[in-house]
Formats: sequence, structure tokens, C-alpha cells
Amino acid sequence: MTLGSLEIADAAPEDAPLVLAFIRELAEYEKLSHAVRATEDDVRGTLFGGSPQAFARIAWWDGEPAGFALFFHNYSTFVGRRGLYVEDVFVREAFRGRGIGKALFADLARIALSRGCARMEWAVLDWNEPAIAFYRALGAKAQSEWTVFRLDGGNLERLAES
Repeated sequence: MTLGSLEIADAAPEDAPLVLAFIRELAEYEKLSHAVRATEDDVRGTLFGGSPQAFARIAWWDGEPAGFALFFHNYSTFVGRRGLYVEDVFVREAFRGRGIGKALFADLARIALSRGCARMEWAVLDWNEPAIAFYRALGAKAQSEWTVFRLDGGNLERLAES
């Protein structure tokens, strides 16, 4: 997709270092840098290996990497169709305010529809008011009746051993 100086394209295997850089920049913005354990090999294997687990799109502004979106598919048993889960969307600070975030979401919406997805979903940190306002402006609705649970680390291992 091209819009003025913006181009959005699939990430390629050689973009693994760039995708990881975006992940680290997003984590820093979210005050979660300590949680990033991913390596270039992890990114390369899960996005570009024989059986990709997720997909990435990169936004280029005048040839410069400006942002990215990372997504994978989930499934709705109630609807009987898959969905597109947006794991991350991030635009570098120097490129914000140019419509890149909206263009990335529009790009993902087109991908979702072309793949027969019934919906797109994502999570946002409750303190991130600028993102929440942006999502509402897109027409997204908070699913406040749902609570996200996570099982990881030792608790995940203990459950698996039970």
C-alpha cells in the first residue's frame, strides 16, 4: 500500500533485526524493557521459518523504517471463523502524527478481510490514554467485560507437570 510518502510491506527475513529493534522501542515506550527476551533468531524463526507463527508488516516513510505491526490468527468458536489478533503496532516518535498508525490498522483490516477473518482484536495497557483514544477514533470498542489472564514461567511449567 502506498499513501504519499508511506509504503507498508511484509517484513522479510533480513528485517529480523529491524523487527526486534521495533519490539525493543515499543517495550521502552510501555516501560517494559525488562520483559523483552526475544532474540533475532527467535524473530527470524517464528516469523520467517518453515511454519510462521506470526506475521509482520513494516511502514516505511520516505524509505525510512517508521513503524511496524505484528499479528497472528486466533479463532472464535462462537462465530466459527478465525480472527486477526494484533500483538503490536508501533510508530517511532519522529514519525508520529503522519497517519502511519491509522494506515497500519487499515492495512491489517484489509488483510483480515482478505483472509476471511470475522474480527480484529488487541490489548492496550490501561494507562495508555493516547492509544485508547486513537483506538476509539477508529471505531474500536473496549471489551471491558473480559479479563485477560496469563500463565507463564514457573506457573506454566508447574501446570504442565501436573
